Amino acid sequence: MNEEIRDREVRLLSQTGEQLGIVSAREAQIMANEANVDLVKISPNAKPPVCKIMDYGKFKYEQSRKEKESKKKQKTVTLKEIRLRPSIEDNDLNTKAKQAIKFLSKGDKVKVELRFRGREMGHKDAGLVVVNKFIDIVKEVGTPMNRPKFEGNRLVVTLDPNKK
Repeated sequence: MNEEIRDREVRLLSQTGEQLGIVSAREAQIMANEANVDLVKISPNAKPPVCKIMDYGKFKYEQSRKEKESKKKQKTVTLKEIRLRPSIEDNDLNTKAKQAIKFLSKGDKVKVELRFRGREMGHKDAGLVVVNKFIDIVKEVGTPMNRPKFEGNRLVVTLDPNKK
Protein backbone atom coordinates (compact mmCIF):
# COMPACT_ATOMS: atom_id res chain seq x y z
CA MET A 1 0.00 0.00 0.00
CA ASN A 2 1.19 3.54 -0.80
CA GLU A 3 4.96 4.01 -0.24
CA GLU A 4 5.47 0.29 0.54
CA ILE A 5 5.10 -0.56 -3.17
CA ARG A 6 8.66 -1.09 -4.40
CA ASP A 7 8.04 -2.18 -8.01
CA ARG A 8 9.36 -0.08 -10.89
CA GLU A 9 6.25 -0.26 -13.05
CA VAL A 10 2.65 -1.12 -12.19
CA ARG A 11 -0.55 -1.58 -14.15
CA LEU A 12 -2.80 1.15 -12.76
CA LEU A 13 -6.57 1.08 -12.32
CA SER A 14 -8.59 4.17 -11.52
CA GLN A 15 -11.18 4.49 -8.73
CA THR A 16 -13.92 3.57 -11.18
CA GLY A 17 -12.01 0.48 -12.35
CA GLU A 18 -10.88 1.66 -15.79
CA GLN A 19 -7.31 0.87 -16.84
CA LEU A 20 -4.91 3.80 -16.92
CA GLY A 21 -2.10 1.69 -18.40
CA ILE A 22 1.38 0.81 -17.21
CA VAL A 23 3.04 3.63 -15.27
CA SER A 24 5.92 3.94 -12.82
CA ALA A 25 5.11 3.32 -9.16
CA ARG A 26 6.20 6.86 -8.26
CA GLU A 27 3.89 8.36 -10.88
CA ALA A 28 0.99 6.17 -9.65
CA GLN A 29 1.64 7.32 -6.08
CA ILE A 30 1.55 10.97 -7.19
CA MET A 31 -1.80 10.37 -8.95
CA ALA A 32 -3.22 8.74 -5.80
CA ASN A 33 -1.98 11.63 -3.61
CA GLU A 34 -3.60 14.17 -5.95
CA ALA A 35 -6.92 12.33 -5.63
CA ASN A 36 -6.49 12.22 -1.81
CA VAL A 37 -6.75 8.40 -1.70
CA ASP A 38 -4.46 5.38 -1.38
CA LEU A 39 -2.56 3.31 -3.91
CA VAL A 40 -3.24 -0.37 -3.17
CA LYS A 41 -1.51 -3.36 -4.76
CA ILE A 42 -4.30 -5.76 -5.79
CA SER A 43 -2.45 -8.46 -7.70
CA PRO A 44 1.22 -8.62 -6.62
CA ASN A 45 2.06 -11.75 -8.66
CA ALA A 46 1.05 -10.32 -12.05
CA LYS A 47 3.62 -9.00 -14.49
CA PRO A 48 3.61 -6.01 -13.95
CA PRO A 49 1.78 -5.92 -10.57
CA VAL A 50 -1.73 -4.45 -10.64
CA CYS A 51 -2.44 -1.46 -8.39
CA LYS A 52 -5.66 0.44 -7.87
CA ILE A 53 -6.32 3.96 -6.70
CA MET A 54 -8.92 3.65 -3.91
CA ASP A 55 -9.89 4.80 -0.44
CA TYR A 56 -8.45 1.88 1.54
CA GLY A 57 -10.25 2.72 4.80
CA LYS A 58 -13.60 2.81 3.03
CA PHE A 59 -12.74 -0.45 1.23
CA LYS A 60 -11.95 -2.24 4.53
CA TYR A 61 -15.15 -0.86 6.09
CA GLU A 62 -17.29 -2.11 3.19
CA GLN A 63 -15.58 -5.50 3.40
CA SER A 64 -16.34 -5.83 7.12
CA ARG A 65 -19.98 -4.82 6.50
CA LYS A 66 -20.33 -7.54 3.85
CA GLU A 67 -18.82 -10.12 6.24
CA LYS A 68 -21.26 -9.17 9.01
CA GLU A 69 -24.16 -9.31 6.56
CA SER A 70 -23.19 -12.80 5.37
CA LYS A 71 -22.82 -14.02 8.97
CA LYS A 72 -26.37 -12.84 9.73
CA LYS A 73 -27.74 -14.98 6.92
CA GLN A 74 -25.91 -18.12 8.06
CA LYS A 75 -27.80 -20.74 10.02
CA THR A 76 -25.73 -22.68 12.51
CA VAL A 77 -26.85 -26.26 12.92
CA THR A 78 -26.04 -27.84 16.24
CA LEU A 79 -25.92 -31.54 17.01
CA LYS A 80 -28.08 -32.56 19.97
CA GLU A 81 -27.63 -35.96 21.57
CA ILE A 82 -30.25 -38.30 23.00
CA ARG A 83 -29.25 -41.43 24.89
CA LEU A 84 -31.36 -44.55 25.07
CA ARG A 85 -31.09 -47.97 26.71
CA PRO A 86 -32.20 -51.30 25.23
CA SER A 87 -34.64 -51.92 28.10
CA ILE A 88 -36.37 -48.52 27.86
CA GLU A 89 -40.12 -48.46 28.48
CA ASP A 90 -42.59 -47.03 25.95
CA ASN A 91 -43.44 -43.92 28.00
CA ASP A 92 -39.77 -43.06 28.45
CA LEU A 93 -39.17 -43.64 24.73
CA ASN A 94 -42.05 -41.30 23.87
CA THR A 95 -40.65 -38.64 26.22
CA LYS A 96 -37.23 -38.86 24.55
CA ALA A 97 -38.91 -38.77 21.12
CA LYS A 98 -40.80 -35.58 22.07
CA GLN A 99 -37.47 -34.03 23.06
CA ALA A 100 -35.98 -35.07 19.71
CA ILE A 101 -39.00 -33.67 17.85
CA LYS A 102 -38.49 -30.35 19.63
CA PHE A 103 -34.81 -30.28 18.60
CA LEU A 104 -35.58 -31.28 14.99
CA SER A 105 -38.34 -28.68 14.62
CA LYS A 106 -35.83 -25.99 15.68
CA GLY A 107 -33.59 -27.16 12.82
CA ASP A 108 -30.97 -29.01 14.87
CA LYS A 109 -29.58 -32.44 14.04
CA VAL A 110 -30.12 -35.19 16.60
CA LYS A 111 -27.70 -37.99 17.37
CA VAL A 112 -29.50 -40.97 18.91
CA GLU A 113 -27.20 -43.22 20.90
CA LEU A 114 -28.29 -46.52 22.43
CA ARG A 115 -25.76 -47.91 24.90
CA PHE A 116 -25.36 -51.56 25.76
CA ARG A 117 -23.89 -52.71 29.08
CA GLY A 118 -22.60 -56.15 30.03
CA ARG A 119 -24.94 -58.94 28.99
CA GLU A 120 -27.06 -56.58 26.90
CA MET A 121 -24.37 -56.90 24.20
CA GLY A 122 -25.78 -60.37 23.46
CA HIS A 123 -29.16 -58.85 22.53
CA LYS A 124 -28.20 -56.25 19.93
CA ASP A 125 -31.35 -57.05 17.95
CA ALA A 126 -33.48 -55.72 20.85
CA GLY A 127 -31.55 -52.45 20.71
CA LEU A 128 -32.10 -52.22 16.95
CA VAL A 129 -35.86 -52.64 17.51
CA VAL A 130 -35.84 -49.76 20.05
CA VAL A 131 -33.93 -47.45 17.68
CA ASN A 132 -36.24 -48.29 14.75
CA LYS A 133 -39.28 -47.59 16.95
CA PHE A 134 -37.73 -44.24 17.90
CA ILE A 135 -37.14 -43.41 14.22
CA ASP A 136 -40.80 -44.27 13.44
CA ILE A 137 -42.02 -41.89 16.14
CA VAL A 138 -40.00 -38.91 14.86
CA LYS A 139 -40.28 -39.64 11.10
CA GLU A 140 -42.62 -36.66 10.49
CA VAL A 141 -39.99 -34.09 11.53
CA GLY A 142 -36.71 -35.94 10.95
CA THR A 143 -35.16 -38.54 8.71
CA PRO A 144 -32.11 -40.69 9.45
CA MET A 145 -28.98 -39.66 7.56
CA ASN A 146 -27.86 -43.29 7.43
CA ARG A 147 -28.79 -46.67 8.89
CA PRO A 148 -28.19 -47.29 12.60
CA LYS A 149 -24.68 -48.67 13.04
CA PHE A 150 -22.74 -50.23 15.87
CA GLU A 151 -19.73 -48.39 17.28
CA GLY A 152 -18.30 -50.57 20.02
CA ASN A 153 -20.98 -50.98 22.69
CA ARG A 154 -23.23 -48.29 21.17
CA LEU A 155 -25.81 -48.21 18.42
CA VAL A 156 -25.74 -44.78 16.77
CA VAL A 157 -27.95 -43.01 14.20
CA THR A 158 -28.07 -39.31 13.26
CA LEU A 159 -31.38 -37.67 12.35
CA ASP A 160 -31.64 -34.70 9.99
CA PRO A 161 -34.57 -32.25 10.19
CA ASN A 162 -36.99 -32.48 7.27
CA LYS A 163 -36.98 -29.57 4.85
CA LYS A 164 -40.10 -27.42 5.06
